[in-house]
Amino acid sequence: MGKITLYIKDALNELINKTTWPTWKELQNSSIVVLIASFIIAILIFLMDISFENIMKLIYSMFY
Repeated sequence: MGKITLYIKDALNELINKTTWPTWKELQNSSIVVLIASFIIAILIFLMDISFENIMKLIYSMFY
């Protein structure tokens, strides 16, 4: 049980004294970058899905 207590104390100490937390402005900038990147990736996946759907419809129409 002593090892678990020591681990929790060490983890808390590291979070409080050794971790550098981003500023509010850095956090906002990072969030905006993630939002834009997610939006771009979603658009690319949507375009790929539409393209493959049309290709498959073309292939199916040739055989049916």
